[in-house]
Amino acid sequence: MTWTVSRVLRDRNAGLYLGGVVVSGFGSSAMWLVAGIWVKSLTGSNSLAALCTFALWAPTLAGPLLGTFADRTRRRPLLVGTNLGLGLLLLSLFAVDSADRLWILFAVLVVYGAVGVVHDAAESALVASAVDKDLLGDFNGLRMTAGEGMKLVAPLAGAGLFTAYGGARVALLDAVTFVLAAGLYALLRVREEPPVRETAGWWERTADGARDLWADRRVRPLVLAGGATMLLAGLNGALIFAVVDEGLGRSPGFVGVLYAVQGAGSVAVGLVAGPLLRGLGERRFAAAGIALFAVAVAARALPYDAVALAASAAVGLGLPCVLIAALTTIQRETPDRRLGRATATANTLMFTPNALALALGAGLTAVVPHTVLLLLTGACGVLTAICLTRAATRSG
Repeated sequence: MTWTVSRVLRDRNAGLYLGGVVVSGFGSSAMWLVAGIWVKSLTGSNSLAALCTFALWAPTLAGPLLGTFADRTRRRPLLVGTNLGLGLLLLSLFAVDSADRLWILFAVLVVYGAVGVVHDAAESALVASAVDKDLLGDFNGLRMTAGEGMKLVAPLAGAGLFTAYGGARVALLDAVTFVLAAGLYALLRVREEPPVRETAGWWERTADGARDLWADRRVRPLVLAGGATMLLAGLNGALIFAVVDEGLGRSPGFVGVLYAVQGAGSVAVGLVAGPLLRGLGERRFAAAGIALFAVAVAARALPYDAVALAASAAVGLGLPCVLIAALTTIQRETPDRRLGRATATANTLMFTPNALALALGAGLTAVVPHTVLLLLTGACGVLTAICLTRAATRSG
């Protein structure tokens, strides 16, 4: 593990990237939680508070279209510009001091989400050219560790800052982290060729990303497995309150404990993802993670605290594997000039099912026992892992 971390950090560009992920991830994680608290405190409405999450994630549906921006310009200036732009945009939240000005917050969140799609696509594309190809798996794993680590500590800091000083101060904190991240990205040493001028129309260029994903037999199974797994993850997430209440007989606050343990598992797997990818290959690594996730979800049907905690850790360990494997393979196999839109398209295909499944699971849990749904979800996960393993075997 220490060898993996040092191997990546010895690469100057990789270290700067990870620094940017940590800094901006801290501010983003704090802001995303506080946005809902802010709305709740001004309106008393749970539904409006929940709408904050939707506003942030809705632009992901336009991922294939937004990802084309990352292929139309040099990626490093784009990363610097988007971070500085978001930092400036967040300052507008100082105007939100009453319920009738919440439209400003929701508008900022939608733009925040849309710019985030472009930023992630540009970052993934630039990483593929700025970081040694042999380090991509290690880097993507450590990026997962950094992001999940910030999700464990930043929400508490953000909630405390909101309680003491209000939402505008949290927005200021987030703005400062974006400026710092922009500075780190500006220090990257990478030579970028001018983007190839494409004569095709906008929609045709957008579709190129989807065609690349579908045509590549190494990428396609991982993206499909990623989408299926995230669908199951959404169902699992929708059942968590039923697990805690009906299964364990605990108060809703115990959900926070389970999510913290799951986050710790995701932090841990990122540290070993690189060596495991090299040893198993992308598809076998992803299949092993999906299988672990599936068994853990099924185990949640058992009404024991110890099993629930162990299952949460296993979900955290297993779920990110297919995402890391898919991203790493896309970065290695997709032509650079279309990598931005291909990454954004893959993110849409993998993460949209999660959002849909959260809504579906909320409806199903009202009419079907949660234990039955957990066992069915686990069985589907095992089937997904088997299919991916067979695809890996056929490809040699």
